[in-house]
This record gives sequence, C-alpha cells and structure tokens, in this order.
Amino acid sequence: MSFDLHRAPADRLATDALAARGLEYRLVEPSDRAALLGWIEADNRGFHHPRPTPQQIEFEQRTFRDRRVEGVYDRASATPGIPVATVSGWPTGLSVPGGRSIDAWAVSSVTVAPTHRRRGIARALMEAQLRSAIEAGAAVAVLTATEATIYGRFGYAPATRAASIRIDRRRAHWSGADVPGRVHAVDPAALIDQAPAIARRAVARTPGEIDRWPSLFERVLGTADPDSEHSRGVRALRYDDERGQAQGFATYRVTREPDRPGTLHVSFLAAATDDAERGLWRALVEHDFISAVQAHLRSVEEPLPWLLEDPRAVEVDAIADHLWVRVLDPVAALAGRRFGGAGTLTLEVTDPLGHAAGTYEIDASADGRAEVRRVEGGGADAPWPADVPAVGSRRAASGRDGGSRRSRQSNGLALGVQELGAILLGGVRPSTLGRAGRIAEHSRGSFAIADRLFAAEREPLLSIWF
Repeated sequence: MSFDLHRAPADRLATDALAARGLEYRLVEPSDRAALLGWIEADNRGFHHPRPTPQQIEFEQRTFRDRRVEGVYDRASATPGIPVATVSGWPTGLSVPGGRSIDAWAVSSVTVAPTHRRRGIARALMEAQLRSAIEAGAAVAVLTATEATIYGRFGYAPATRAASIRIDRRRAHWSGADVPGRVHAVDPAALIDQAPAIARRAVARTPGEIDRWPSLFERVLGTADPDSEHSRGVRALRYDDERGQAQGFATYRVTREPDRPGTLHVSFLAAATDDAERGLWRALVEHDFISAVQAHLRSVEEPLPWLLEDPRAVEVDAIADHLWVRVLDPVAALAGRRFGGAGTLTLEVTDPLGHAAGTYEIDASADGRAEVRRVEGGGADAPWPADVPAVGSRRAASGRDGGSRRSRQSNGLALGVQELGAILLGGVRPSTLGRAGRIAEHSRGSFAIADRLFAAEREPLLSIWF
C-alpha cells in the first residue's frame, strides 16, 4: 500500500478523539513555513531547548521536510498557531542480526505542553503513529525515549542498551595490534560527501542501528551552523584502509580551563571495519594535553578495554536502555533477521492493541535462515522464507491478516508484544525475561531453544538519538 508522507490525511481515529476534546489534530505541510515555524517552536519548548536561531531554524526545516510532521492545536490558547503537542515520523531501515535491515517507522518529537496534560493527547498521537507505520508497510516502529515509563503502554520495549564511558588518558597506553591503514586529521566539512557511504556500511554491522539522514551529518560535522562556537570547536578524524579507501570517521570536541589539560568529548564515531574502529580509537585516546576522553552511546561490549595495557583506564559511567522497538508485523520482523542456530519454536504473542497478536512459528536451519509462519487453526499457506525480502510487501502483511498451518512442534513461548520487541535484536535473552516472569515456556527446554535462536553475533546498539 502506498503511503505519501505529506499527503496522506491525518489519522481519522485520532482526529475524532481529539476533536471531542476541543482540539485539532493537523498534518503540517513542509511548504507551509509559518505552520512549520510554529511547530518547531513547540518542539523546542517541549524538550526545554532554547529558542532556535535563524540558522537553526533553517537546519530544522531541512530535517523535517522528509518526515511526516503533525501537531495538536487548541484554538482557545493564547498562541493558537503554536501546537500544544507535536510528533513526527518517517520510514527508515533498522539493522537486525545477520547484517540485514527491516522496514521500520521512526517516531520522534513527541511532546505535550504542560497546560494540556491528561487529555488523552499522547495516546491519540502514539496510536496514530502505529497506524501510520502499518499503512507505510513497516514491520516495527522505533523510538528513543527520554523517559522510560511512557511508551510501554503502546507496546514498545527497550531492545538495545548503551554505555557512557570515560577513559583516564594518563593510564591509557595502547597495547592493541597496529592497523594496516592510516588515520588523518581532516576538515569536518570535507567529510560531508563521504560520511553517508561510510555510515551505511557501519550501520549494517550492528543490530539496532537505523538509517542516517543528510541533516544528521550536517549537525555532527558542524556544517549546519558553521559560525557557531560549538561548530568551530568540532574536529574530525578519518581512517583510510591500506588501499586508501575511507572506512571510518570520528568527530570530537575538547573542553578545558586555561592552562589545564582538557577533556576530549567523542561526538560521533562510524566505523565500517574493525580496523577502522581500532585506528580511530587509538588516535582519540593518544591525544596530548588531555586528561580524559568521554564518549556516550557506546556498546556495552565495547572492545576498547581490551586494546589498552590497563583495562581499568576505561570506566563505565552509566548503562541505560536506548532504542525502543514496537513489533507490528511479527512475520516480517522475524523473517528479516538471521537466527543463531537450528531449531523450531512457536511464539504465542498477545497485543492489547491487536497489531501483532497471534501465534507464529520459526523453523530455523543451522545457517540461521528460517521460515516464519503465522499459525492458525485450519487452512494452509506457503511458508515465507527469511532469506527473501518480505518487509513492506503484501505477503509480509500475512503476519497480520492471514494464517498458515498449525505448528507441529510443542516447543514454544507465551509472551507479549513488548517482550517480542525486547528479544528481537538479541539484546536480552528470552530466558532472562522468563526469570522475570515476563515470558512463559510451553514445555521444558523451550527457553534453551529460544536463547540459541535469538542470539546475535554482535551486541545490538543504537549510537545516535533521533
């Protein structure tokens, strides 16, 4: 089903629900500058950001032209042109185990003004986003959450974790192997054309990463507002392999007091190869006149401690959930990934909103390829193989609309849609959620099979906010 981001009408159920409360749910056209400026003002206010400068406004306009931007308006408010609630969404790819990608719907800019709490606005917006995601053919919806208690009621669950790390420069003596390529200090602006291709390869390596968008690179490279103090402080490194091909880059800033060693803040690091990752980290931690290196949104399995003579030079400041996943089409979501071994498992999924409810069978071979079916009583349909792109197609939609045969296997789990989202990328073992009472096994041994199937070759991570 085709879905036009800018022309599909605002969700009817949300429109009617909010109209009953005296509010207007409206799609903001990117070409309507006045409406978009009002929406940007509300978005910044909702996240407690300062009022944007003219340069920041131009940047945000470029960012949102490729997104579906919606707002809730109160004509009786003192500023009727500024929405009392905002949300945006867009189609993206989500990396899954096996170096693959499934179609996802990214949800962002979720704000509700404090003057309009407890009127059902957030529920209307979030449920409308799920329906838009389904119309767009997405297998899952994804978001990053500033608060961890909001989105579970809509079926989202944390699927990746991220660490904040601090490296004591005085103790950081490199002991890792030399890399065959070379790291160059470059002008950040010179990376604007290379960054997307490098990032695409980097994203494919790690489950949990989503597609990057052009304005993201403008921001991390400092070209969005090049004359600002922040942008002028951005520095960049690029790693080229032994053939001279760019395989990674990092941006950073240094803050310090006069005549005192500074702190190097890693802003962004994209590595398409392990060599690139090691080479960039070495260049970052071997800066002179630096007392510490800080980085956020790093993997909880960060290899850096194993590259230093003293692994205790790396301290983990915090570990927190980051990417939240909401499964909408279990057949497409499961078929899109590779599994960790051979086995057959049935998943009995409950979903209060109904989108993912049903019973599904995974039949995986030793190489990780699998057939994923929706199981129904009676009737038969051909299985949908996991190695054939299915996301967004009508066949993939059979996860919601149709069924196949009843499972021949007794191994299975009973779980909710939240738990399915949590285990999808391999970030938590099904048996761990079983110990928490969140998943039940139908027969002894089902957790062992599920743990093996859902294991990922790489710890899932999302290394950006959106």
